[in-house]
Amino acid sequence: MNCATAASVTGALQGIKVVDLSRVLGGPYCTQALADHGAQVIKLEPPAGDETRGWGPPFVDGTASYFLGANRNKQGIALDLSSEAGRAILWRLLEDADVLIENFKPGTLARWRMDYQRDLRPRLPRLIHCAITGFGADGPLGGLPGYDAVIQAMAGLMSVNGERDGGALRIGLPIVDMVTGLNAMAGILLALAERERSGQGQSVDVTLYDCGVSLLHPHLPNYFGSGRTPQRSGNAHPNIAPYDSYRCADAPIFLAIGNDRQFAKLCDHLGAPELACEPRFLDNRSRCAHRAELKAALESLLSRHACEPLAHALMAAGVPCGPVRTVDAVARHAHTAHRDMVVEIGAYRGTGSPIKLSRTPATYRSAPPALGGDTRAVLDALGIDASTQQRLREAGVLKD
Repeated sequence: MNCATAASVTGALQGIKVVDLSRVLGGPYCTQALADHGAQVIKLEPPAGDETRGWGPPFVDGTASYFLGANRNKQGIALDLSSEAGRAILWRLLEDADVLIENFKPGTLARWRMDYQRDLRPRLPRLIHCAITGFGADGPLGGLPGYDAVIQAMAGLMSVNGERDGGALRIGLPIVDMVTGLNAMAGILLALAERERSGQGQSVDVTLYDCGVSLLHPHLPNYFGSGRTPQRSGNAHPNIAPYDSYRCADAPIFLAIGNDRQFAKLCDHLGAPELACEPRFLDNRSRCAHRAELKAALESLLSRHACEPLAHALMAAGVPCGPVRTVDAVARHAHTAHRDMVVEIGAYRGTGSPIKLSRTPATYRSAPPALGGDTRAVLDALGIDASTQQRLREAGVLKD
């Protein structure tokens, strides 16, 4: 775990200021990653707060763990942007900002006279604007709201997830939101890199729908190649065998055999080298054609072994596999700790950054903010005097 004070921050994005108007997960997941790598992120919430503060249980000191998982390293201010006074403060914040990220319904910023092309770009030509929406602003579905599970359904992800003889199944994590956040981060970093050459900002358009469709590998390429609609296959890979979960004596193991050499090593280790020479299992094409027989033969051999020691021995021998672990086991695992994937800041515990940079590593400087916890400090830094702040507080424009 790499903890640092604000004064010692030397991340790759040190000096980059991000104004974060996003809520829920896609945008906050993006901005937390930017903040971990040194960006100053100011998160603006409405006075009622980001709705995920209430997405529990569990709750920690009244705030849902869901919110805590995507909002560390940020300054939090509570501001009513539906008011002219609130938007005036936003304009002040944007004067020296590098990035504005938002996930409002298309047209919201335009209604507030903050449209990127018409209003923001002429006034702030270096600003990078990132809009995360469900489907984009136009087209057959343009302007409609988007939600992770709905996009999983509409973009085909659910259709290929689940058991072969079962119904379409939601993937057990908000994968569309998270990948959208990662693509938003990639788009922002691309725009920042291009700005070094041109001196100009630009708008980054990222939609949940596009990101959901982009995840359809290898199913969409398989459809393009065969014309056949991909079907559910449980844990089995549609193109590779053995690539599935298999029963051992005590727990399931996942085998991810990608070539004939790995399959031969597996068979040797299980004491059945002849299996790799059988015509039914001689190459991947043959193994895919005889999946049921292959699974039965392997599970017969695997039933003699406990999962964890077998997985360790197979991995050491160059056979791709792993035990199927629960979340609590992952959190406690020694390698999770070794890779700094559990972050602790006081009472806060969170998931570490998977991006490891050799000279400018991620730093974990502050726990997720209380609602409006930094409003006073941020407005003080803008030069907004105490009497003005009090007047805005009494008018319900801001909360601290």
